[in-house]
Amino acid sequence: MKILVANPNTSTGVTDRLVAAGKLVASPGTELLPMTAPRGVPYIATRAEAAIGSAMMLEMLAERRGSFDAAIVAAFGDPGLGGARELFDFPVVGMAEAAMLVACTLGRKFAIVSFAKALEPWFAEIVEWHGLSGRCAAIRTLDEAFQSIDDVQNEKEQVLIDLAVGTVKNDGADVVILAGAPLAGLANKIRERVPVPLVDGIQAAVTMAEGLVRLNPLKATAGTYRRPAAKDSKGLSTALANVIGHKDA
Repeated sequence: MKILVANPNTSTGVTDRLVAAGKLVASPGTELLPMTAPRGVPYIATRAEAAIGSAMMLEMLAERRGSFDAAIVAAFGDPGLGGARELFDFPVVGMAEAAMLVACTLGRKFAIVSFAKALEPWFAEIVEWHGLSGRCAAIRTLDEAFQSIDDVQNEKEQVLIDLAVGTVKNDGADVVILAGAPLAGLANKIRERVPVPLVDGIQAAVTMAEGLVRLNPLKATAGTYRRPAAKDSKGLSTALANVIGHKDA
């Protein structure tokens, strides 16, 4: 089984962290294929950056289509997830959605802990978009600068632990999601220092993607996720234009 780990930001260091963390839970025989956006921003933290990442995600999936069995949108806000599920016939798993659904199986209320204050409005909208606002106890983020996006989890490890413990005590969280691709793998390191289960987004997504490949669902031909009608386009990558124009058979 081959799963594409598609990182819609430009940080290859973050992609490496995602794949390393994902391999810890991948089944024998599952291969994780890394892909990093060739254009965009080092990490996605705002609505505008998410819009850029969404476009990149569709291009990336179109470019590599046919070389994998399932794909992971490897950014916590799931940029491009809805569009990808419309366009493509393979399973597409969002890291945020997977993390939240797993968290809902471990407790009544989950909290999201992440590394940048700018993420809070976007993350709140993503929780709502997935229909899980009623299960979210809080979103807590660092309110201080960090030196490197590739190493923020090491640099701010204790502060992130304090946020996780604090949201359990103050917000009543039963589960804590460590959110954001740069925090991939941190849950494994600090799980004994937080009194509730921790969820790692990429690990939840890898596990869910494997399950969907085994279930082998058919692509919808009705409903809101059926493939849109063919349409001409201009200026898009050849691979994405072919998918949109139904010239990809």
